[in-house]
Amino acid sequence: MKMNQSQNFDQILESAVVANWVDLMRDAQSGLIHVEYGFAPSGTLDYLQVWSSIARGRWFLACAYRMSASGFHDTGVHFDNGYESEGLARVLELVIAHQNAFTAPRNLVRPGLLQIATPTQQETSAATASVSEAFDPHQLRVRGPGLGLNSGAARY
Repeated sequence: MKMNQSQNFDQILESAVVANWVDLMRDAQSGLIHVEYGFAPSGTLDYLQVWSSIARGRWFLACAYRMSASGFHDTGVHFDNGYESEGLARVLELVIAHQNAFTAPRNLVRPGLLQIATPTQQETSAATASVSEAFDPHQLRVRGPGLGLNSGAARY
């Protein structure tokens, strides 16, 4: 897979969220998204959580990724509290599978936190283009149904 290595990890996560903003806001005109993540001692992503707030002070877990299973959760990307986004799930799976292709945060010991406010239409268009540029769409079409990539390859 051809990867655009000019983006850093935070940038691709932010672009993934902004490109799929509508799915995370449930028809609200504005809101906030927090993306929290942490790395394992090996330097690979251990967990990622996407939190949505459409009302001040109220946060709902929209999506979570766990590298290791426990009695409470399986591995992989999972949506909670009625949230669903095929596009976000697809991009997160690709980012996670190819995380070494992106510049890692400077301090892997500390948890990362991105705070993302309601994007403009121009920011949404730029985020969608950024995600498209990060992954070669021709390679995505032939990857197969494992990540559901055939159905939406043209979008990303």
